[in-house]
Amino acid sequence: MHPVSVARPAPPPRVWLHLLLFVVTLGTTFLAYLLLFGRSFPFSEGGLLPEDRAQALAFSASLLGILGSHEMGHYVLARWHKVDTSLPYFIPLPVPGSLGTLGAVIRLRGRIPTRNALVDIGAAGPLAGLVVALPLLYWGLLHSTVVDSPPVPSTFPGDSSLWVLGQNLLHWAMERLTNAPPAVEAVITQRQTLFGDNLIMKALTWLALGPVPEGKDVVVHPVVIAAWFGLLVTLLNLLPVGQLDGGHLTFAVFGPRARTLGKGVAWVLLFLTVFVTASWGLWLVVASKVVGFGHPEVVDPGEPLSPARKVICALCLLALIGCAMPVPLREVLS
Repeated sequence: MHPVSVARPAPPPRVWLHLLLFVVTLGTTFLAYLLLFGRSFPFSEGGLLPEDRAQALAFSASLLGILGSHEMGHYVLARWHKVDTSLPYFIPLPVPGSLGTLGAVIRLRGRIPTRNALVDIGAAGPLAGLVVALPLLYWGLLHSTVVDSPPVPSTFPGDSSLWVLGQNLLHWAMERLTNAPPAVEAVITQRQTLFGDNLIMKALTWLALGPVPEGKDVVVHPVVIAAWFGLLVTLLNLLPVGQLDGGHLTFAVFGPRARTLGKGVAWVLLFLTVFVTASWGLWLVVASKVVGFGHPEVVDPGEPLSPARKVICALCLLALIGCAMPVPLREVLS
């Protein structure tokens, strides 16, 4: 006698858990906005200002709408291809100084049948997220304000790169070892957070506000901040590494050769970490050590990739280029 393999039934969906995580994440992102950008706080002596409440709610609802649409894109197409999957799990992050969330994920419990299905499932998330993020971004820019702002020079290596941080650490160590008098520190009167530009931001800013002249900048609406983070999430997910969304697409196109492309992306992230901004180091570790460069084979690898799926892959490549920004966030002291 031979043992018979019997497929395990999918566990019943715990809708209450998904709703609970959504509500908690709505609260943590609401509070995160107030801590990062607000002028008041619910538990402070003066209480929460109505303007801050409205802005924080707009930010939180917009951000979760983008993240949720991204994961629901994966979910719907996985169900379409009869791949067992969970509803989206939102991940709250109640840590001061954070965004209030680590995003959202779904759990694929079944194998993906074909390369065409792999493209559909992998591309549906980023494209669905952009379908929500782009109108929100445009609307938010229409409600933003152009103000006077001195130009901020860009340097290479970047001020927050490992190269510069290492030089600063070496200078500090030499001062301590030689008992040299410390350098005179500049008086800091203003701290400003600059959001990195990408091609999509530049294009929609031009459409909504017209050309922004030298010496001007845009004070953005909270919905723009949420949509900007949506573009950043899209960028990170479309990187062609392992089982990220971009990794699904490159594996569908190139098969096992996609591993080499993923390793090349890791080298690019290392360059950005060392010479542009050290913040890329976190995603370098996530991509290379947590996600990895491998990808499981589909059930039927012999089915060829259809022309329509190749067009979808090209569209996702354009989305990756449109969302790309060397320095996502930059803090300027003056």
